[in-house]
Amino acid sequence: MSRRKLPASLRKRFPARVSTFLKLKIIVLAVVSILAITTGASYAIFKTVSRDLPQITSLKNYKPPLGTQIFSEDDHLIGRLKVDKGIFVPLAHIPDGIKKAVVAVEDARFYEHNGLDYQGILRAVLKDMLSVSLKEGGSTITQQLAKVLFLSPEKNLSRKLKEAVLAKKIEDQLTKDEILELYLNKVYFGHGAYGVEMAARTYFGKHVGDLTLGECALVAGLIRSPANYSPYNSMEQARGREATVLGRMVDEKVLTRGQADKALAQPLTLKNMRANEEVAPHLVEQIRIYLEKKYGPDKVYKEGLTVRTTINYRQQLAATRALEDGLRALDKRQGYRGPLAHKDADEMENLQDDPPGQSSTFQAGEIFTATVLKTDKEKALVSARGAKGRIALKDMLWAAGKDGAKKTAADILHPGDVVEARVKSFDTKTKQVAFSLEQEPLAQGALVAIDPWEGKVKAEVGGFDFQKNEYNHALYARRQPGSAFKPFVYAAAMEAGFTPASTIDDGPVSYDDDKWKPANYDHEFYGPTRLREALVQSRNVVTVELLHQIGVQSVIELAQKLGMPGPFARDLTLGLGSCGVTPMELTAAYCSFANQGYRVKPYTISQITDARGNYLEGGTTEMEQVVSPITAYQITSILKDAVLRGTAKGASFLGLPVAGKTGTTNDYKDAWFVGYTQSLVAGVWVGYDDHKTLGHGEAGARAALPVWTRFMGSAGGGSAEDDFAVPEGIEFVDVDSETGLLPGAQTREVVKECFKAGTAPEEHSPAKAKEPAVQEKQEKPSASKAVKHLPEESD
Repeated sequence: MSRRKLPASLRKRFPARVSTFLKLKIIVLAVVSILAITTGASYAIFKTVSRDLPQITSLKNYKPPLGTQIFSEDDHLIGRLKVDKGIFVPLAHIPDGIKKAVVAVEDARFYEHNGLDYQGILRAVLKDMLSVSLKEGGSTITQQLAKVLFLSPEKNLSRKLKEAVLAKKIEDQLTKDEILELYLNKVYFGHGAYGVEMAARTYFGKHVGDLTLGECALVAGLIRSPANYSPYNSMEQARGREATVLGRMVDEKVLTRGQADKALAQPLTLKNMRANEEVAPHLVEQIRIYLEKKYGPDKVYKEGLTVRTTINYRQQLAATRALEDGLRALDKRQGYRGPLAHKDADEMENLQDDPPGQSSTFQAGEIFTATVLKTDKEKALVSARGAKGRIALKDMLWAAGKDGAKKTAADILHPGDVVEARVKSFDTKTKQVAFSLEQEPLAQGALVAIDPWEGKVKAEVGGFDFQKNEYNHALYARRQPGSAFKPFVYAAAMEAGFTPASTIDDGPVSYDDDKWKPANYDHEFYGPTRLREALVQSRNVVTVELLHQIGVQSVIELAQKLGMPGPFARDLTLGLGSCGVTPMELTAAYCSFANQGYRVKPYTISQITDARGNYLEGGTTEMEQVVSPITAYQITSILKDAVLRGTAKGASFLGLPVAGKTGTTNDYKDAWFVGYTQSLVAGVWVGYDDHKTLGHGEAGARAALPVWTRFMGSAGGGSAEDDFAVPEGIEFVDVDSETGLLPGAQTREVVKECFKAGTAPEEHSPAKAKEPAVQEKQEKPSASKAVKHLPEESD
């Protein structure tokens, strides 16, 4: 008699290299071992397994360690440092919907068994025998709690035996409600959410006590497989799982079918409250490192410290959004890299049907993945988070390729493409969603904002996405500042006796035995040029000659006094920004121009207290006069002109008294803008970690300045009436705009200049004036074709 072959569906479950007999033997051994524990037939095995298990006596009166809480200056929670990853909520404050849903779907006999559900075990064994494998089925809530608290996630017989023994011990010590309370506060729900409170905040932007029945069912359904059932990943699968949970509740007679149907018919609105709590992850990590080093892990994670920071929550949120939008805009200019993934026909089939209870609201600006369903010339129909919407051609044209080669939506996107989409608008009546095509940027950036009079850091963004790159670019990215360094050359010159009206010839010149001939970007020369005009238009030749006249060492000494340690190029390339500086250092140095010449030390922690409220430490304002108030005002006056009519004029539309300077390094590797009002100084840097080019034309005015203006427009960093104060010892004198001398008989234009009292020119402009120079319209890389050797940049 010939042996019959197994069906193909079963043959896949029986690999040829492992015999069916051996697998069945493993299953039987598992069953016998578990039964042996419960009957006492194998006391030796029980003792052996128990010997290395942790003690659980502390669970009876369990109280989660307090950890450390980190607040903004305006009392918003911006970070937690805890051993326990969740937010503990007493069982009495957890709604019945969650409790009944979890019990129904995870362990229906929870209140009947003593930690091990023998009926469940037998059902699981039968399933395992069919699949000839050791699956996870059959675990009770108590067993799952034992695994979460004490065991590794590996799946083997030893771990299952330990889990069973621990479950019995837990049941001996705790009541059922105490077990359920611990379980609901410890279990993982996906997307970094541990416990039901974090799950409620992560998925619905509310506290667990405010969840609806349908939301409770969806949260309960996540436990089995958070990745598969997350509504952020697939609303269709999430709602299907929600229906399963509600069905189980009906089966267990804790709900009627009518109640379940009503709950399932309710639309779900996803909103992440936790996103607003995590607005400063790089800063929180910076504080964690500091606290652990100074106080030790036990004090940080167990003793309830409270940290008050200098961060302004509104300004921090504005900084985060401004940098993200700026980096996304830059990335779009560099071209479309294609879809994140592509779904085949089978995966697309489920997306074509309308899911039950589409999300009732979308928040403008939200970004998530979407799947393209169909396309035509003018639009793409997409499915995103359980709803359908459209991406119009105009909202994806940035992906049309070089010179707009792709003319239609069907040229750009294709059915099955998985892409990033941003909610552009949402009609609450028709439920129509308009999306725009997005792409996660590859470039990095940083934004720092400081109160120049106190040194308090009001906003600090260390990069695009902390989850993918924890490196704090604001503190540690040591990059070349390009022309953003030039104001310090001019400040040193003012301290040495130059004035904004002093002139230097912008003409051909060479240094280092004729080996280096600096040039302006456009390779034009403009003749005798006032220092004000040279800095406003970011002229290279004048800056290098000015540095040559005052000496490199004088500028290095000034930079060091202002908190920039270098490294510095000890040659004339320093004038074009060939040094290393972090965004925090450069922004803090600019504070001296805003606060009349004081170096101010930036700090982020204003107060640390223990659990009893006792003061431990706190930052204070540290200021030291480094440059004269007159010099500080003169540089500010020039940089105000840079905003009004120079390389930084993109900042002028704010309508505020603003001073600032762009910076761009060789080959567009770094883009900078540092600008300030009298009450707030902010610096922006954009670049790649591997120092590759940002792309032709991506100068500071294009890549960094828009980030600054968006931030400052939202941050409220000043008012139209809040102009920079004029210090004592300044006098304003009319001068010839071409020569910087007193107006003469043939002066064509008179401008008002600011001088230190007694330093204004006494000579009148000569009879013949030169032709007015054509002003450079946009800053170009300050070192491009002008610097012979720049040091390698390093972070």
